[in-house]
Amino acid sequence: MSKVQEDYSKRKSWGMVASIDIYHCNPKFITSKKKIQEFVIKLCQSIGMKRHGPTLIERFAEGELAGYSAMQFIETSSITMHFDDQHDNRAFIDIFSCKFFDHKRAERFCRDFFESKKSKSIYYFRH
Repeated sequence: MSKVQEDYSKRKSWGMVASIDIYHCNPKFITSKKKIQEFVIKLCQSIGMKRHGPTLIERFAEGELAGYSAMQFIETSSITMHFDDQHDNRAFIDIFSCKFFDHKRAERFCRDFFESKKSKSIYYFRH
């Protein structure tokens, strides 16, 4: 058991949040509804989450704010994603789950899937 997982258990946490930012992604991936759907399916598999219902994926807004956003319920809460193909091909992914997951694995998966050159993440527990 990792130190993070021990802390999660010791604190009797109700949930965990990981916010993952990835930069310089493959622009073909963050502008493809099909690739984003594939990402959601594989991310859930990678971190041991079960999807609940369909993934909502839409491109909206105008100008500099235009881009895809997506949301996936998981049996233990949700994953939300926002993709910015207007500035540095960035993605912002938030995972909330009342089931523990490896936030570093999630960050690596996101970075690798989108062929990102840089990433950062934070995590915290909900009590």
